[in-house]
Amino acid sequence: MCDHVNFIGLSGYKDWQLMDRIRACEYTFVTNNRVDFAALYGREEIHAGLVIILPSVVPKLQRELFRAALAHIGEREFVNTLLEVDLTDAGITCREFLYPGR
Repeated sequence: MCDHVNFIGLSGYKDWQLMDRIRACEYTFVTNNRVDFAALYGREEIHAGLVIILPSVVPKLQRELFRAALAHIGEREFVNTLLEVDLTDAGITCREFLYPGR
């Protein structure tokens, strides 16, 4: 299951205000706002994962990068993991980290 902030009535909320819902629903959150969400997730003891789509691109390309993220994650647990999905000259690159690295 997935939800979009617009469809669950959270459009316009500040990033820090979304964290209560993200925690409560145990969402793996997908964003292209690396700065704010990396900081917010860095304070979490445990979380269901964070996916950051690095380049700000048109929706069609965002969907392609998101499909790459889903393929990279597969069926495995994603707890306390950060995945950065980037578009480079060589194609789509996925980099995975334990986050926070405690």
